[in-house]
Amino acid sequence: MEINDHLPLFVTKSAKGRIPFQFYSFSIFVGICFIFVYRLSYIPAKEEAGRWAWIGLFLSELWFSFYWFITMIVRWNPTYRYTFKDRLSLRHEKALPGIDIFVCTADPMIEPPAMVINTVLSVMAYDYPPEKLSVYLSDDGGSDLTFYAMVEAARFSKIWLPFCKKFKVEPRSPEACFRTAAEPLEDPAMAKEWSSIKTSYEDMKKRIETTTERGQISEEIRKEHKGFSEWKLVASRRDHQTILQILINGKDPKAVDIEGQPLPTLVYLAREKRPQYHHNFKAGAMNALIRVSSRISNAPIILNVDCDMYSNNSDSARDAVCFFMDEENGHEIGFVQFPQAFENITKNDIYSSSFIIITEVELPGFDGNGGPCYIGTGCFHRRETLCGQKYSKEYKADWKKRNDRKVEESSARVLEETCKVLASCTYENNTQWGKEVGLKYGCAVEDVLTGLAIHCRGWRSIYFNPERKGFLGVAPTTLLQSLVQHKRWSEGDFQILASRHCPLVHGYKKITLKHQLTYCIYLLWAPTCLPTLYYVAVPSLCLLRGISLFPEISNPWILPFAFVFCVQRAYSLVEFVWFGGTFQGWWNDQRIWLFKRTSSYFFGFFDNILKLLGFTKSAFVITAKVADDDVSQRYEQEVMEFGTSSPMFTIIATLSLLNAFCLVGGMKRVLMDVQNLLSDTFTLQILLCGLLVMINLPVYQGLFLRKDKARMPSSLTQRSIMFALLACALALY
Repeated sequence: MEINDHLPLFVTKSAKGRIPFQFYSFSIFVGICFIFVYRLSYIPAKEEAGRWAWIGLFLSELWFSFYWFITMIVRWNPTYRYTFKDRLSLRHEKALPGIDIFVCTADPMIEPPAMVINTVLSVMAYDYPPEKLSVYLSDDGGSDLTFYAMVEAARFSKIWLPFCKKFKVEPRSPEACFRTAAEPLEDPAMAKEWSSIKTSYEDMKKRIETTTERGQISEEIRKEHKGFSEWKLVASRRDHQTILQILINGKDPKAVDIEGQPLPTLVYLAREKRPQYHHNFKAGAMNALIRVSSRISNAPIILNVDCDMYSNNSDSARDAVCFFMDEENGHEIGFVQFPQAFENITKNDIYSSSFIIITEVELPGFDGNGGPCYIGTGCFHRRETLCGQKYSKEYKADWKKRNDRKVEESSARVLEETCKVLASCTYENNTQWGKEVGLKYGCAVEDVLTGLAIHCRGWRSIYFNPERKGFLGVAPTTLLQSLVQHKRWSEGDFQILASRHCPLVHGYKKITLKHQLTYCIYLLWAPTCLPTLYYVAVPSLCLLRGISLFPEISNPWILPFAFVFCVQRAYSLVEFVWFGGTFQGWWNDQRIWLFKRTSSYFFGFFDNILKLLGFTKSAFVITAKVADDDVSQRYEQEVMEFGTSSPMFTIIATLSLLNAFCLVGGMKRVLMDVQNLLSDTFTLQILLCGLLVMINLPVYQGLFLRKDKARMPSSLTQRSIMFALLACALALY
C-alpha cells in the first residue's frame, strides 16, 4: 500500500518513430530552400510578361512555407497520456472532489430537447459518487419545451442510473445505448428488465417529441411542476426573467433512485435576457452557470459539454480527476481537454468532420509544447482557473475539504430565489466578469481565448484521448453547415490574432515561444485564404495566357518542386491512413481543405476586417443538429449536398469552372504550339490545373449532371459560369 501511495496517477509517453519524421522534415526543408533559390534566381525582367504573377506566387510559397514550419513545431514532440484509475480508487475514493457539469443549449428547434436530455442523462450516470455530481443545464432559448424535457429526464433518471450500474452499459446516453449496446438475451430476467427500461425510455421520448412538434405544453402537464408557472412572465426567448429550478436536490435525503441510492443534483437555468443588454452568447451562459453553481454545489472541478456531445465513457470523470489529484504534477494543471469525436461519421468522411489529424497529431503536439487549447466542450476545468486565479508553485488544492452547504428541501425555493440575481443581466456591470474572471467576451471562439488566458496565468493543460472516446457528438451533414462552422472558427481565431490577445504579444514571457507559435496554427487559418486563392487561380489563368511560372520538365530545377509536392502528399496520405482513415477519406480531406480555404476562411478573414473597421458586429450561428430524411440519406450515401445559393458555393463553383476552362484552353495552346509541346514549358501548370479539376469533380456534377434537390441551383450555375468566363477574358485581354 505504501508503494502504491508513491506511484503517479498518470504517465506521459512521447511518440515513437521520430527519426523518420525528422528526416522527412529536414528533406522537405531542403526542398523548400531550393525552390526559394529558383524563385529568386529566375525572376522575370521588368519588361517580361508574368513578372508580378511570379512575385505573387513566390510570396504565396513563402507563406505556405512559414505555415508548414509552424506545423512542424507542433508535430515535433507529441505526447500521450495514460491514467491509472485503480490507484485513484485505492488512495482517494473517499476524498474524490465534487464535479459540476455544465450542459449548454440555445434553441429547441435546432437542438431538440430529446437530444439534450440524452446528454444530461449520460453525464448523470458517470461512474462516480452521485452525491458529488451536480448537472446544470443552461437553456439560452428560454424554452418551456426544454424545461419539460428536463422534468421528464429527472423522473427517468431514477430508473436509468441504477440500470446503468447494474448492466454496466456503455454509452450511458439512453438513445445511443439502446441503439448500439447488446441486449442480454441469455438471462430472461435481465432481458425483461432491459426491455422494460427501453420501453420506458421510448415512451418518454415520444411524449417529449410530440410536445415539441405541437410547440406547446398542455395545462395538465403544466400543473405537474411549479416551474412551468415561470413562463407566464416570459415575453419572448430574448426578453424574460431568470428561470432557475432545482429539479433534483442532491443534498435532500429523499432524492434517491428506485434502489435507494442518492441522485446527482440537477438544475435548470434560463438566465435573464433583455433586448437592451448584450448576452455574450455561450460565454455569458457559462459565466452565469459558474456563479449559480458556486452557491448551490461549488464543486472544485467543472466539466462543460455541448448539448449534442453525450458521454461515451462513464470513466471520463475519474480519468480527469487522475490528472488533478496526481501528487507530483496535478497542482499545475488548469484543465483537461478531451477531443471532439462524432458518431455519425461516414466511412470515407465526406466533409472531413472527424478531425483525424487534429485529434491524433496536432493536439498531442500542442500538449508537448505546453498544453492544448480549450476547444469549448469535453473539458474539465479547475474552478479557480476559470475564476481568474494565477498559478503559484506554492498552491496546493485541498481536495479533502468538502462543501458542507446543506440544501434542505424546504429551503430549495429560497436558494432558487437568491441565485436568480447571479444570472441577471445587470450582475456583471462594473465587474471583471468576461475580462479577467470567467470565460472571455467579445470573440466568436471564446473557448480558445479563455484557454490562452489560463495558460498565460501560468497553468498548463492536458490533452487526454482515451481508447474509448470520452464524448461523441453530431457532425454536420451538409457541406454548407461544415463551411459555416469553419467560417465562425477561422473568424474568431483571426480576431484573436489581430487583437491585443495575440499569443505573440499577450503570451510574451508568459508562455514559451513554442507554445505561442503552436497557437498560431489555428489563428492563421483565415489569412491562409489569400495565398490559397492566389495559387488556385493565378497559375491557371497564366496557363491560359501562355505565361510559364514553373521550370520546364527537362530542367533540373523541377526536382525540388516535384519532391516537395510528392513527398508531402505521400506523407499526408500515410499519416491519415495510419490513424484509421481511408484513401478516399484522405482525398475527401484534400477537397474540403481546398473548399475551406477558398470560402470559409475567405469570408472569415474579410468579415473580421469589416468588424475591425466597425462595419459589422459579432454574431453567433448555431449549427443544426438534425437533418431531413433525404439529407440524411444522401449523407449516408456520401453524396455531396449543395442545394442553396450560398456565396461560399459561388466562390467554389467559380474557381472550379475557372480551372476547367483554363485547363481546356491551356491544353489547346500547348497542342497547337509545337515548340511548347517539345519543351514542356507548362507541364507543372497543366498538372496543377488538372489536379484542381479532379478535386472539383463533385462540384461539376452538382452544376451540370445531378437532378436532385441537392444540386447547385441553376441561378448559381449561371452566375459562376459568367464570373469564370469574365476572369478568363480579362486574363486574355
